[in-house]
Amino acid sequence: MQETISKAESKMKKSLTALDDEFKTIRTGRASAALFDQVRVEAYGTPTPLNQVATVSVPEARLVVIQPWDKGLLSDIEKAIQKSELSVNPSNDGKVIRIAIPPLTEDRRKEFVKVAKNMAEQSRVAVRNIRREANEALKKKQKSSEITEDEEKKGSDEIQKLTDKYINEINSLLEEKEKEIMEI
Repeated sequence: MQETISKAESKMKKSLTALDDEFKTIRTGRASAALFDQVRVEAYGTPTPLNQVATVSVPEARLVVIQPWDKGLLSDIEKAIQKSELSVNPSNDGKVIRIAIPPLTEDRRKEFVKVAKNMAEQSRVAVRNIRREANEALKKKQKSSEITEDEEKKGSDEIQKLTDKYINEINSLLEEKEKEIMEI
């Protein structure tokens, strides 16, 4: 029974971590190196994550500086950023790429909040699916007499507590992200 519960908790934790990582890719008014985690650069014939071909730094609140390790990749990096869905305009001075992060319009902020809410809902659904799988596993164990009916009931109560805990954590992550997006 404990094994089923700990597996469920581990999966729920992964779901929360995945949501946190997804939230980092949503643009806010502030500059962040994590914004560029999803950008892939065509380097040496292979799509490569940007952070593996360049240093991404944030010297100011609204500025990102990307310094490629190989100067020959400057234009490829610039193209990759322009193709990305970040809606930013890179400027290249021959050594580094500077990206000024413009403040978001009210409409754009609301759009990003919707995206964040959608991501959070997908995570909540994932957590509920994990709960369902764990409860089914407990029922199977009870039917095959591996655990008693009382243990099955106790196990599903524990799983429900875990579910509530992780759904609350998802909600608080979403709240934080909403504040971050809506601040000017």
